[in-house]
Amino acid sequence: MTLPNPDPTLVDKLALANRILYAQGIVDGFGHVSVRHDKSSDHFLLSCNRAPGLVTTADILSYDLNGDLAVASDKRSYLERFIHSEIYKARPDVVSIVHSHSPSVIPFGVTGQRLRPIFHMSGFLGSGAALFEIREAGGNTDLLIRDSGLGRALAKSLGQQNCVLMRGHGSTTCAPSLELAVYRAIYAEVNAKLQLQAQALGPVNFLNEEEALLAAATTEGQVVRAWDLWRDSMAPLA
Repeated sequence: MTLPNPDPTLVDKLALANRILYAQGIVDGFGHVSVRHDKSSDHFLLSCNRAPGLVTTADILSYDLNGDLAVASDKRSYLERFIHSEIYKARPDVVSIVHSHSPSVIPFGVTGQRLRPIFHMSGFLGSGAALFEIREAGGNTDLLIRDSGLGRALAKSLGQQNCVLMRGHGSTTCAPSLELAVYRAIYAEVNAKLQLQAQALGPVNFLNEEEALLAAATTEGQVVRAWDLWRDSMAPLA
């Protein structure tokens, strides 16, 4: 069966999401964001191997849940596409995924300190982000999720949470919409920066689970407001 073309509006939005994440300092030359195909839940859209800040609609490719190209292309694929394929396979509720190496998050993945919600904008962290230790899944590696086995192990560590820290590598966030995945990736970094600052001052009074749930319901219900700002404040792609 031929895979239907995705909605062009969704393709445009995914290209834009790449550039928003770059403009907000969450990705640089590396990192990626995907979205589940709107006409087939067994497929997802992801840019070709390209710096996120340069992604256009012409770069968006379609993949199946094995991480294989669903529509032939001569463009090179991201090595770590298995982050996306295996989380989509394990989590039918997930519509979009962001993988990044945002700097303030890295210390939490290497120290065992949990990234926990310190303010209302990061209620999606719940009781704290999950932690993935790649040595347990693959021994000594280059820390990249370069095959489906490592992708499955990452998805298992993520479980039902919204964010997983990857020791010495970065983080992966997921959400039920593209806009929300971008929001969560941005505020995971903001939360990490604030948590590092607060811990230097003394014990931190984090949001409890109920507060986190209530805060997320309120703030994430306003995600379009933030998305519109991020979109409209960017310089046009040259």
